[in-house]
Amino acid sequence: MEITRNGSRPSSKGPADWFTGAVRIDALFQSRPPARAVAASVTFEPGARTAWHTHPLGQTLVVTSGLGWAQRWGEPVEEIRPGDVVWFPPGEKHWHGATATTAMTHIAIQEALDGKVVEWMEPVADTQYGR
Repeated sequence: MEITRNGSRPSSKGPADWFTGAVRIDALFQSRPPARAVAASVTFEPGARTAWHTHPLGQTLVVTSGLGWAQRWGEPVEEIRPGDVVWFPPGEKHWHGATATTAMTHIAIQEALDGKVVEWMEPVADTQYGR
C-alpha cells in the first residue's frame, strides 16, 4: 500500500499551448506498470478551457464543482455539472472547460498507450466556445 498525502504534490498552471485562460492542475496519481491510468484534478476559471485534443484510450471526467461545457468535434456544446461523469471514446476530438461566467473543477482520468495519454491540437476559437 502507498498513501500520497494531500499537499505533497505542488499545483501547476495549465500550459498556454494546451489551455486558454487560467487553469490549475493538481496531479492525483500516475500508475506504475503494468497499470497505465493517470488522473488529475483540473480547475478552470470562468472562460478557461482546454484546446481540442484526443486520448488514445479515451478519457473519463468526473465533475466535482462548478459549471462547465464540453464538446465533441461536430456536435453541440453540452453543459456539465457536479456529479456528471463524461466519457470520451479513444480518438474522439473534444474540449472541456468552465462556462463563460462560472468556474468548474473535474477529475480527469485517462490511460497511457506507449507512454502517451493525450494528443493536443488547435485552441478552441472564441466563436466555437461562445456558441
